[in-house]
Amino acid sequence: MTSTPNPSTVSIGLREAAHVGIAVSDLDRSVAFYQALLGIEPVVRDENMHGPGFAQSQGLPTTKLRYATFNLDNLGIDLIQFQDPIGDRSEPAANRPGSMHLCFKVDDVSAVYDRMRDAGFEFLGRPYTFAEGEVYPAEALGTEVAYFNDPDGTNLELIAPKGGFARS
Repeated sequence: MTSTPNPSTVSIGLREAAHVGIAVSDLDRSVAFYQALLGIEPVVRDENMHGPGFAQSQGLPTTKLRYATFNLDNLGIDLIQFQDPIGDRSEPAANRPGSMHLCFKVDDVSAVYDRMRDAGFEFLGRPYTFAEGEVYPAEALGTEVAYFNDPDGTNLELIAPKGGFARS
């Protein structure tokens, strides 16, 4: 388990993300899912990484993997299939510590939700708009969200942010 540094004595100052890595069980299936979701081709597909130094850097005894990368305007998405060692399937959920989610900003959640449902994507529930008293800061009132999973259960979100959730 990682210790938590004291923020009053440590400030590393990271400000920009390069990519998010998502472990997948079947690279080809996941590439097809994300291709349909993003509407773009991966910039690399079916690449390989392996070796003792790479394994050690990840805290593993050995490592062999296949990966593909999609580049969005502001973030890369690496889909990674470990072939050796193959890990146990996780059970991600919004309320499970250690689970993460990847959020896609859209202008109209309901319109994208409808298009995605018509295309066969399954959602965890209907789109939701934050109402008064449910969200802080109050400027975020009216933010619309919808949640869904990729084929391995990675939590994904659509958001049409307002006020406090908007990013420049």
